[in-house]
Amino acid sequence: MGSPATVTIVADADALAETAARLVVETAREAVRRHGRFTIALAGGATPRETYARLAAPPWRARVAWDRTWVFFGDERAAPPDHPESNYRMAHDALLAHVPVPPDQVIRMRGEAEDTDAAAAEYARHLAAVFATRRGALPRLDLVLLGLGVDGHTASLFPGSPVLKEVFRPVAAVHAAAAAIPQRLTLTFPVLNAAARVVFLVAGAEKAKVVKAVLADQAPLPAALVRPDDGELVWLLDRAAAALLPGGGSR
Repeated sequence: MGSPATVTIVADADALAETAARLVVETAREAVRRHGRFTIALAGGATPRETYARLAAPPWRARVAWDRTWVFFGDERAAPPDHPESNYRMAHDALLAHVPVPPDQVIRMRGEAEDTDAAAAEYARHLAAVFATRRGALPRLDLVLLGLGVDGHTASLFPGSPVLKEVFRPVAAVHAAAAAIPQRLTLTFPVLNAAARVVFLVAGAEKAKVVKAVLADQAPLPAALVRPDDGELVWLLDRAAAALLPGGGSR
């Protein structure tokens, strides 16, 4: 299933953020040219934050048609939007507060909801409304940004979770027992694999082992299940994260 991944290796985390910002801008321009708008799902974590900071500043800030951009989230922790662990708060502080994207075009997951299953269903309805999808059809995001955990999880799709086998629901509530905030909301593999382009952003030597395992398909890790059906899969790595790949991350 899906096309082979494109692996791009850059020198360090700064170069990764710069390269990722360029990729976002290029994808946005092409999406607007082709169908009049750009839809993106943001990732949480430290590595994407640096990319968002680049996009919020010159010259990248002026190169995205923010008025034609719809922002979604790949996952969220069960926390209010002003919580330090909120993915929305991180994206807001690093990017969204600094660019002229219309507020009603930022579709956040309601992590503060008492009923996370209801919040997941609500987010699925938001997706269906924006993409005008019929019942049973999947939204096709122009770009999904993802991170990678040392255990092989991506978004909030953790090893052993029953949500890994989800084939119908586009959004699900999950429980990550080992996480500081175990209750989460996440896009599911059907949505991730329906995207036009999916980009993993991975930096740091602590990720080298899991990067090798996922790209070599050595273990049934969640990140290895991201394989767009009719889209592009890109792994953007810094040299430290790519150190155990063939060639030692020298590309």
